[in-house]
Amino acid sequence: MPYAKAPDGARIAHQLRGDGPPLVLLAGQANDHHWWDGVREDFHEAGRSTLTLDYRGTGASDAPESPYSTRQFADDVIAVLDALGIDRADVYGTSMGGRVAQWVAAGRPDRVRRLVLGCTTPGGRHAVAPDPAVLRSLATPDPDEARRALLGLMYTPSWLAAHPGPHHTLGDPHMSARARGRHLAASREHDAWDALPGITAPTLVLHGTDDVFNPAENAPLLADRIPGARLHMIPGARHAYFDEFRAVAGPLVLDFVR
Repeated sequence: MPYAKAPDGARIAHQLRGDGPPLVLLAGQANDHHWWDGVREDFHEAGRSTLTLDYRGTGASDAPESPYSTRQFADDVIAVLDALGIDRADVYGTSMGGRVAQWVAAGRPDRVRRLVLGCTTPGGRHAVAPDPAVLRSLATPDPDEARRALLGLMYTPSWLAAHPGPHHTLGDPHMSARARGRHLAASREHDAWDALPGITAPTLVLHGTDDVFNPAENAPLLADRIPGARLHMIPGARHAYFDEFRAVAGPLVLDFVR
């Protein structure tokens, strides 16, 4: 397993696959690179290589004891690019990965050619938070009930009926409870509102119209805040639009990064 060394010395595992110009894929909160297993090959077939990483606290990466932040995750992304000698890449982040991608693009505009932000939020007081009932449904002490609630937020009932799993978007099952809490705190504390107008990379914002996990109202906030950004809402899609609606979302991303 190849590793990059982050600024604080943590080892960050990464996975470069396929041939062609690199597309950096950033996963959601408390997930490692397997988040992308259902769709990764679509980008390879279109002539792109894909670069993923295991966030600190997930997969094969180190799990330092210090608090995490989306800015720190962005620094880890840059460390991976440096280790591989990649000067500039297209970056596609979903959910918490979209939060991380905002900091990559805002902080290191020289490293991002094009930016795609999926099912994500600017964070802070300007963002639209999920309904408290959504969060309560995930906080149940019954793990099976919590899993069913999360699946319902990610996918439509009809798709779940036809695709019983396994599902790759429900979190890294091997990460510690402490690391999971640090990921949750990093997501909750994200606030890139003031930095968004400084993003210079051409940007596409994607979101499912039926996403209540990360409310769909956040998509136009991002698109309006980032100069020249394009917005595309996918009708009927929930949080894991990139997986369930891959036949729609994948071509949109590929057309944009071309």
